[in-house]
Amino acid sequence: MHLQHLIQDLKPLAHRGELAGLWVEGVAFDSRKVQTDFLFVAVPGTKVDGFDFIEAVLEKGAAVIITERKLTEVPESGATVIQVEDAAASLAILAERWYDQPSKGLKLIGVTGTNGKTTVTTLMHDLFTDLGYKCGLLSTVEIRIGTEKRTATHTTPDALSISGNLAEMADFGVDYVFMEVSSHAQSQKRTAGLHFTGGVFTNMSHDHLDYHGSFREYIDAKKSFFDGLGKESFALVNIDDKRGEVMIQNSKANKKRYSLRQLTDFHAKVLDNSAEGLHLTINGTEVYTQLLGRFNAYNILATYGTATLLGQNETEVLTSLSKLKAASGRLDILRHPQTGLTAVVDYAHTPDALENVLETLRDLLPKSSEEHKLVCVVGAGGDRDKTKRPEMAKIAARLADYVILTSDNPRSEDPNAILDDMEAGLTGAPNWNIRREADRRKAIQLAVQVATPRSIVLVAGKGHETYQEIKGERFPFDDKEELIKAFTQYPRN
Repeated sequence: MHLQHLIQDLKPLAHRGELAGLWVEGVAFDSRKVQTDFLFVAVPGTKVDGFDFIEAVLEKGAAVIITERKLTEVPESGATVIQVEDAAASLAILAERWYDQPSKGLKLIGVTGTNGKTTVTTLMHDLFTDLGYKCGLLSTVEIRIGTEKRTATHTTPDALSISGNLAEMADFGVDYVFMEVSSHAQSQKRTAGLHFTGGVFTNMSHDHLDYHGSFREYIDAKKSFFDGLGKESFALVNIDDKRGEVMIQNSKANKKRYSLRQLTDFHAKVLDNSAEGLHLTINGTEVYTQLLGRFNAYNILATYGTATLLGQNETEVLTSLSKLKAASGRLDILRHPQTGLTAVVDYAHTPDALENVLETLRDLLPKSSEEHKLVCVVGAGGDRDKTKRPEMAKIAARLADYVILTSDNPRSEDPNAILDDMEAGLTGAPNWNIRREADRRKAIQLAVQVATPRSIVLVAGKGHETYQEIKGERFPFDDKEELIKAFTQYPRN
């Protein structure tokens, strides 16, 4: 691609070297992927600065360097050097241009918020597929391009991967794409080059404060997504969360709202929450769904609102919604083959998500029965927001009858140090129903062992994940598989 065509959407502060007539063979921000005549974007990161690799990429034959640094800081060579204000945003813009702006030809919907992103994007994808459209999905769990499924590695991939996936979807003839947009992605400008048809805000609670530094910065990261939407797009927000209105304060988009507490553009009322699913009214029409929990009423409502804003028939949407199931690792239910014990695997890894899931499961148990216990296995991730650790333990102790604190993904941290942080939230809690077991496999076995046949066991935190990350290495570990093994080990408890 000609350099002038590739950089036409950038606003260079200065440049050195040739622009006209220069041919670029590829775009990279990872120095290891640079080849002859590549354009290299030196993106400053939290751990590694791309500028430190400029000499290496010049030796590999890079033809163009994009950097935030002054031109005089870049070694003299035959390469063209372009100074920009924001290298990360420039990468996203270049990625979209490199792949011929695929997002412009797709109806791209972004979903952001602390909890619910995966469920909402998956529901939207499955709904529109059921309505007869070709769809794409970019979620925490997987990437779907038509009928092809790939395992996802991040909530929001890097900018080049995003545009590359969107280009594949466009080539496949996809109509709608539903994408999780994380706060990390917004802070790192990974979606800066994309053209969104609409954006959805689910909710906000504690998460990623290790990265953002403060809750204010976390809010601002989420809000920047809506600030960037154009007037031709829509912004649909949950106004039962007090940050909902904040998200759209400066947005040029067509603003719409959804709520369970007040009449607004899209509103719902939960009539019944049972083990069979939710029975609710949406904008006055009754619908039965297969999803459990009041919190899922918000996810269903966001999906309904989005479909309506995209011009779909309301009756057809409600009919399809009644067929849909939750995303993998979200309230996945397993039953003991001999005793009928119910076990649930859920991704709940924030205080708010854990509280929602425990309250939902508590509602499914009869009141004041020794045989009907709620057993909770819960941990907290290493190298992540430490402020939520004591809160998670406190919520588990308040809502469950029996709590087992255990490892999640300890990463580089000592699992027992993480458990110490969690136990700090248990001041005043009765200790006879709280156990500490750093080995997650043993913790799951213990939960099945102490449960009665009429109990519910919740294994929280990892959901769809099939690994446990310890000291930089990922070991195979699947909560659902471990539960099945525990059922075999304790066949008649």
